[in-house]
Amino acid sequence: MKKITVLGNFSGRNAGDNAILGNLMDDISEKYSGVKYLIPTFNAGFVKRHFSHHNIEAMNLMPWNGAFKIFGWPTYKAMTNCDVVLITDNILFDRSYFNPLFNYLSTIALFSSVCKKRGIPIIPYNASLGPYTTDRGRAAMQRILDAAPFLSLRDEMSRETLDKNKLKYPKVIIGADCAINTVIPTDEHLNKIIAKESLFTNPNGTISFNINAYIDTWLKLVEGGEGITRESFVKLIAGTIDNIIQVLNVDIMYTTTQIMDYKIVNETMQYVKNKNRVKVIGNANYNYKEITGLLSKCGLHVGMRTHSKILAAAAFTPMVTINAYPKSVGFVRTLGMEKWIINFKDLSVQRITEIVSEAWKQRAELRAQLIPRVRIEQQKAKQAVDLLNDYLV
Repeated sequence: MKKITVLGNFSGRNAGDNAILGNLMDDISEKYSGVKYLIPTFNAGFVKRHFSHHNIEAMNLMPWNGAFKIFGWPTYKAMTNCDVVLITDNILFDRSYFNPLFNYLSTIALFSSVCKKRGIPIIPYNASLGPYTTDRGRAAMQRILDAAPFLSLRDEMSRETLDKNKLKYPKVIIGADCAINTVIPTDEHLNKIIAKESLFTNPNGTISFNINAYIDTWLKLVEGGEGITRESFVKLIAGTIDNIIQVLNVDIMYTTTQIMDYKIVNETMQYVKNKNRVKVIGNANYNYKEITGLLSKCGLHVGMRTHSKILAAAAFTPMVTINAYPKSVGFVRTLGMEKWIINFKDLSVQRITEIVSEAWKQRAELRAQLIPRVRIEQQKAKQAVDLLNDYLV
């Protein structure tokens, strides 16, 4: 039996990460039989409950398991006792390098030398890379690259990041994020949720809106500068939601794809005047497939978190990007949606409303343009499984 170690943020708290894991295993198992997945996780119970239809071993990253989050025995055992290691999403960055509560790069780089000696390939799989802002981080990433037979990247920006940091790397294949192949539930299933939450009752339509608790932390790390305060951001978003409701006469589905974001969402709701026109929907109550299905019923998605936009793309819903992450730009650029990016330095109630209003007017044309590009990305994500043939056959 072939064993695949899958590394990522699989705690169950992030709908995007859940979608990556679910679709990755679906895609691989469709082509290769007799495969077992080793999954280091902060929540083994969640992984077992949601993905037990696959042959999995959820390896708990708890102190009594010999782990301090990602650093420790479970990750070492998984990485060094398998046929291939797959690194997903965007976990190879050097921010907070010595903090295993947050950083994966330091631990994976440390164990990569053992993998290399044992002939176990380490492959970034439909992943993004970076950013790297320190020599220590660049050296760690180079150790991982030295153990990789090839790179399967989900955007061109990752290759540009490697070149910018003068890192040596093997052949690059541009794939796509596994989450983009998320399958939408049946209308019967979705209609029960829609009725329960009283969604989509406005004949003028609904716009999905998403923010994140990091605000502009990642951009400040890469670009520097003072940034925006949390209080100013919260009031700006609340004012924007009210203004969009007033100008377009639409309702808002306040879409939350990460549990940690509920706090800042609730903070903004304290300032929203049109609370009866806003429904908070998220992965505290619904899985990634259900969230994607609800996004398919929205005319437009305004998002900060990258995976809120990837799930919107899977639903063929056009998007406006509030640029909070470098990786978001890479994704929307791939989809031809770069015109609809709002940078943090340009954030204002008026500017966001202007861009959203223009995108709303063009939503039918944008959707028609988006669908063929998403189809291509979906195919690229699935085709990545063929790259594993040498290790799984």
